[in-house]
Order: sequence, then C-alpha cells, then structure tokens
Amino acid sequence: MNPDFIKYQAQTSPYPLGMEVSQAIGSYIFDTNNKKYLDFVAGVSACTLGHQNKRVNDAIKDQLDKYSHVMVYGEYSQSPAVEYCKLMASLLPAPLDKTYLVNSGTEAIEGALKLAKRVTGRSQLISCHNAYHGNTMGSMSVMGFEERKQAFRPLLPDIDFITFNNEADLQKITTKTAGILLETIQGGAGFIEPDNDFLKKVKERCNEVGALMILDEIQPGFGRTGALFGFQNYDVVPDIVVMGKGMGGGMPVGAFTASSAMMDLLTENPKLGHITTFGGHPVIASACLATLKELTETTIITDTLEKEKLFRSLLVHPLIQEIRGRGLMLAAMTASADITNEVILKCQDQGLILFWLLFEGNAIRITPPLTISEEEIREGCAIILDVMNEMMI
Repeated sequence: MNPDFIKYQAQTSPYPLGMEVSQAIGSYIFDTNNKKYLDFVAGVSACTLGHQNKRVNDAIKDQLDKYSHVMVYGEYSQSPAVEYCKLMASLLPAPLDKTYLVNSGTEAIEGALKLAKRVTGRSQLISCHNAYHGNTMGSMSVMGFEERKQAFRPLLPDIDFITFNNEADLQKITTKTAGILLETIQGGAGFIEPDNDFLKKVKERCNEVGALMILDEIQPGFGRTGALFGFQNYDVVPDIVVMGKGMGGGMPVGAFTASSAMMDLLTENPKLGHITTFGGHPVIASACLATLKELTETTIITDTLEKEKLFRSLLVHPLIQEIRGRGLMLAAMTASADITNEVILKCQDQGLILFWLLFEGNAIRITPPLTISEEEIREGCAIILDVMNEMMI
C-alpha cells in the first residue's frame, strides 16, 4: 500500500483495501503491478456501464471542448442539463416532471427533505431503522443506525423511525408528517425488498394525511433492478424521487425530481430555496445524458434480470444461505461476518472485487456493472465458489 495514501489522504476507516489503481476498462480494474481484477462492485453501484464506456467518455470529451463550468446552477440555460432533465421527464411517470441536478446522492436527499418541508409546511420527517441516505447532517439525521451518528449529535429534530415492511408502523405517519423517506430496496440493511405491497400502502397512508412519499433510488436506480427505477417494479409513484450513484456512469452527481408545482416552490418565499454552485455541471450532465440514453436505447436494463438468474443459478454453496436483492443489486448472505470478511478478502487476492454492506455484516455485495458479460459472471462466480470450497477444507 502506498504510504502517502494513508499519510496525506483522509480515510473513512482504519483498514482501507489500499489497491493502487493504474487503469480500468470494461468490467476490470488493474493495479500498478498490472494485476487484473474482475469488478463485481462497480464503484458501489456507480459505474453503471462499466469503466471507460466509450459513449460516456466521448460525451465528456465533446463537452470539454465546448465549455465547462460557467455559472451557478439554474441561471444559464446549458443544453446538456436541459436535455437531460427533459429526457428524464419523458421517462418518469406523471407528475414527476421537473428535476433539480446536484453533486451527490446525499445532497439530493438534503434537497428532497427541504422540499417536503416547504411543500407541506410541516417539520416531522420519518425514515426507517437501518436506513442509509448519505452522510451530511440532514441525511445523517434520517439514518436509522445510531452507532454511526451518535458522535455527531445534535442532529435535526422531529425525526421518527419505522421498521421497513412493518405495516403497523404506518400509523406513525400523521398530519404532522412532512414526508417519509424510504429506500426502494433497503441497501445497507441487507438489500431488503418491500413485500406485501408495502410501498403502495405507504403511499396510501401519505395520501390520507397529506404527507409526501420520498423514495431513495440512489442504489436501485438506473436499471440496476431490471427497471429504470426500482419503484417501477412495485406499482407505486412517489411524490419525490432521489437519485445518484449510477446516474452519471461513474461521474459525481445526484438529483431529485418532483412535480413542477412542488419544485417551483423552491424559487420563492424564500428564493434560493436550494442552491448549488456545480449542480448541473455541463460535463457531468453530458455524462449523465449519455448514460441514460445508453440504458434506454439498448437492452441493458432488461438483460439485468437474465443476469440475475445466472448469478442465482451459479452461486449455490453451503456457505451461502440465500441471495437477496433484485437484478444486479444482489447480496450473498453467509452465516457470519467472519465468513463474509474472509470471502471478500480472499477473492480480492484471487482477482475478484467484492465488497461489504454498511450495516449487515453477513452480506457479500454483488453489484457489477450492468454491462458485465455472461462469461465474466461465470468467471467471477467460479472464483467465489473456489474460495468457499477452500474455506471448508
């Protein structure tokens, strides 16, 4: 590991993996010793089209030759951002027709929470136990994992939590509630899907009391679950949808989308209801537009479900108790965090990149680029099974 990496670059944990990257292409990352690693993580669901996707790279280069940052968000009409928001409106169900472009998923969450308060005039926000929505102060306030946030209190007041898929808890949504924020599929908690029409029942309760339903699509979005957005699998339309990660094909970006009537409230009383210097950056927006077009003009999204079937057929082993998730948002569950850790670290030694989930220690993250081939899936799964077989000897 490069000692300067530890000495000069702030870290998020005392034990970073420390791979020194030299290049990445397609489904592979190469270290400075030219060792090749098959990537089953995709930058934690961010590199939707793999590494160095030509359509995305060409869009970035083309825009760089025209102009880069020229003005804070929302003042000048810049065609990559305008075209992107227009295309997004055509792909989302009504009334989701106006998008605010920001710099990251957590900023998009911040904007969505502010919008819910502005629309309803209420202060209470509800989230889920074991939820993760980002790490800025507002997003951390709705994180449902006290161990990760207790050192940073006080956080936002008037926050309550429910248990994902617990219908009885929906009575906590009242006329005092501005909005309830849910991950369409719980990520850090272990890739837990909604069941028994839970999301539809949340929306019905919101409609009853005048609260807003905010769905966090930062991980499930952009084709990862076999639909453009995860909520489209569950016959529900949120009032606000939040996106990020896979949106930019590996570039840093986030956004939140709602109806024009709601979004327009951020422009007055007070004006500048949300503001960002680099949101809608033309180079980033060009990457987003290329990513979205590639996803919607090809069979990449529908192919995701066939690739899920292949993963499930191959990853059968005594150390794997179940496979959770949908599409290429999968988690192989083992009996213990120790087993999971050993599998992840030994697979990296063997040239396969896997990763952890935030709160569920038994889960092995499998979120490869959506462009991964059948041959590459077989290659990676064979490494997992070989490592597990050795562990059982």
